[in-house]
Amino acid sequence: MNHPTLCIVGLGYVGLPLAHAFAKHGHRVIGFDVNERRIEELKNGTDRTNELTPAQLSEVTVTYSADPAVIKDASIIILAIPTPVDDRNKPDLTLVESATRTVGKYLQKGDIVVYESTVYPGVTEELCGGILEEESGLTCGTDFTLGYSPERVNPGDREHTVETITKIVAGQDAATLETLADLYGSVVRGGIHRAPSIRVAEMAKAIENAQRDINIAYINEIAMLCNHLGIRTTDVLEAAGTKWNFLRFQPGLVGGHCIGVDPFYLVEKARQLGMETQLITAGRSINDGMAAFVADRVSGALSVPPNASRILVLGLTFKEDVPDTRNAKVHDVIAALEERGCSVEAHDPFLSPDAIERMGHTPGTLEHGPYDAILLLVPHRQYRELPIAAFIEATREGGLIYDLKSILDEEAIARAGRRYVSL
Repeated sequence: MNHPTLCIVGLGYVGLPLAHAFAKHGHRVIGFDVNERRIEELKNGTDRTNELTPAQLSEVTVTYSADPAVIKDASIIILAIPTPVDDRNKPDLTLVESATRTVGKYLQKGDIVVYESTVYPGVTEELCGGILEEESGLTCGTDFTLGYSPERVNPGDREHTVETITKIVAGQDAATLETLADLYGSVVRGGIHRAPSIRVAEMAKAIENAQRDINIAYINEIAMLCNHLGIRTTDVLEAAGTKWNFLRFQPGLVGGHCIGVDPFYLVEKARQLGMETQLITAGRSINDGMAAFVADRVSGALSVPPNASRILVLGLTFKEDVPDTRNAKVHDVIAALEERGCSVEAHDPFLSPDAIERMGHTPGTLEHGPYDAILLLVPHRQYRELPIAAFIEATREGGLIYDLKSILDEEAIARAGRRYVSL
């Protein structure tokens, strides 16, 4: 089968697995990224995100380049660009706009430009379409068309991959929609859902993670209540979970590039329309407040005054078993503890001591103990595989072991004369 040449713009957690999937199924794929170091690493068979192994990288042929001129060699350009928020939690579309301008300079008649980034409804057609017209001199909808197929990448998840999920696709017109349905359908086994419009697909993507955010916020609020009542949240959730339709969510710090960010895109669109969001905003407020709640629990459970304490935080990424530190709320916990006078050190198996220092933290390890408190905030596999004695020996007699996700042996910790606290 004669496939069109594809160019994947942006080779991060979304773009690289997408490029690999298309190449594995016989497509000619060009991978473009402005980060020259990233391109060299991929050429040498290394993926710093750990989404693909060296063996997976070597099993396909992808033309990697940091030269934007390669874009003109493709007839379908797929942009997989991060969409963060700024320091005021406003959507930051700077990277998408910049990448779109770059694509526009090399756009040709007949091309299809597809976006996989999470945006609020209207961005693809109203913002990006205009930029592409401006840069290319071509007319959107006539000389080129737009598509949208939102990513559903879960970093570190080996089950729900590009090839196994159901993929939403949307096109500016019927012909584009069918072209993209065939394209993605050639690699996706989980099925293709044809959205009736790009705006519908944009909205669907935005609410996926907002829904999880709201559900986690509810459980986080329950965890706060359980903490005040002096009962274990995990015991309550285990009991409630015996009901057939109870939704199983776990409390915790909600960071990362999706769940902790996407709801703000809905809030912004509502604001533009003169509508005030309540539930979405409340969920964000609860989850953003969890770092301060954890810091309060820890400082209140110390056996020494906070300004005399030495604490080790384990885990600095946004979730376990991935190296992704984007929007990781552990940093907020550390900042809150330091505001209370605590001396905090940090460790993460994915980060070197130099990298930890560049984040503004003091590197530490269990071997540097004993500490007044050990905080297991991101339970990476390396920590889960340690014997409980490693945590106990690194903590002073009467010290605190804070187990955010309740995975450690509480009874063994208590028998050893340490205090156990969990969320």
